[in-house]
Amino acid sequence: MKLPLRTYQAEAIDSLYGYFEHHSGNPLIVIPTAGGKSLVMASFIEGVLREHPDQRILVVTHVRELIQQNHAELMRLWPEAPAGIYSAGLRRRESRARILFCGIQSVQRRADEIGHVDLVLVDEAHLIPRSDSAMYRRFLGQLQGINPSLKIIGLTATPYRLDSGKLHEGKGALFTDVAYDVSVRALIDGGYLSPLVSKRTKTQLDVRGVGSRGGDFIGKQLERAVDTDVITQAAVDEIFRYSHGRRSWLVFCAGVGHAHHVRDAILARGVSCATIVGDTPGPEREALIAAFKAGEIQCLTNANVLTTGFNAPAVDLIVMLRPTQSTGLYVQMVGRGSRLSPGKKNCLVLDFAGNIARHGPIDVVRPRGKPGDGGGAAPTKVCPECDSVIHAALCECPDCGHEFMRAPPKIDPEASELEVISSGEPQLVQVTRVNYSVHEKPGKPPCLRVDHHSGLARHSEFICFEHDGFPRKKAREWWAMRAPGVPTPQRTDDALALRDRLRVPTHIAVRPSGRYTEVVGARF
Repeated sequence: MKLPLRTYQAEAIDSLYGYFEHHSGNPLIVIPTAGGKSLVMASFIEGVLREHPDQRILVVTHVRELIQQNHAELMRLWPEAPAGIYSAGLRRRESRARILFCGIQSVQRRADEIGHVDLVLVDEAHLIPRSDSAMYRRFLGQLQGINPSLKIIGLTATPYRLDSGKLHEGKGALFTDVAYDVSVRALIDGGYLSPLVSKRTKTQLDVRGVGSRGGDFIGKQLERAVDTDVITQAAVDEIFRYSHGRRSWLVFCAGVGHAHHVRDAILARGVSCATIVGDTPGPEREALIAAFKAGEIQCLTNANVLTTGFNAPAVDLIVMLRPTQSTGLYVQMVGRGSRLSPGKKNCLVLDFAGNIARHGPIDVVRPRGKPGDGGGAAPTKVCPECDSVIHAALCECPDCGHEFMRAPPKIDPEASELEVISSGEPQLVQVTRVNYSVHEKPGKPPCLRVDHHSGLARHSEFICFEHDGFPRKKAREWWAMRAPGVPTPQRTDDALALRDRLRVPTHIAVRPSGRYTEVVGARF
């Protein structure tokens, strides 16, 4: 059965083939939550085995639901696939299957039983600790001992850890490169993900005095700080203020007791609500999730469980009552509302926890290598009519139509009120001059750095002629626009030598991207 691939999914697969043509490292594929990683994996696996039927492939993850989901997607695409499952939780141990979907907890000490493997795909790759003694690293190391030519591919929506920054950087990193990366903004603009909107909340959780351990707030201290009846009642009051017309609510809490207290406050106001925590028995958990997806339960509160692997497309209200220093956890929480669903216009995010301020809008997050690093926020303002948190550059509120007094456009990385996703509206700026130079980064091919100057401001692009896959594709497109009829150079030095052949734009379109700006278009 041939399943149609979205453009970015096909590009992700092409980028893997392009990567392995020229490199021997372990690449990452970065696709946002709800972007269809399972289909990308299934299509890639089918393509590999159609061309090389002697290859053996493992797909490893840590969540039982993902093992089932990934296996089911492959069987939907390729019903005759020689695939099996190795998971104690699923009561299946098909260790000799040519394509094996497995849980790391079940196979971590079974490398000899699994035997020779040619390719490992790690789903939710951000969960692999950097430490060599951890179970992922130990298991993969044992597989490499059996087959030194083993290739490892990581797939994730969040290519960073809460304790050590980006997955492919730093000493001891398992992954070496990002072979493909598509942004949340691109998928929303393309109609593949639900838009995300946010409202200002008066209630804010105070985490002053809460300590940190392992890169995040200490759990017991955090729950003591935020789990008070006064705060809970105030927050729930605000949830009900903004929840009109929202059919499916998902609430992230700071601990087990907190999740139950929030549930009780919601129930007391007449809305059906249940709680799922780590020790909720499996059958009960499955029944509650099924009832939630069917609309029989309107709200679920949870403590650290309904993030990775939880798929409920109808969710149209996300409530964050769980402060976190983990960029990945923040993105995973918000991502639960990004799936499309019939009748769903968008997903409202209510952030009582200050997570947007810590990490930025989810499409331009600022991963923190260590707690306390980073800072700054997205340029936003609050609509005085409906309290929507919108981008500072907008002159009209998209929710209620309120018109703001026009002011000179400004990109300001600091603001006190934050949006959950950055504005998709680019700003046109005049170009006064353009400079070209070679940009080098240790261990990476050089790029052409293009600095567009607009008065005292500078907006930079990095054009990757010597990279593979998607970066090279984008470089060809950029060159075709700047130098029509001139063959795309293979090397950065060659491109620099041809800089006099390049058209200079009169204006460029830019939009905020974390602390910097992203060039998204040009006018000549």
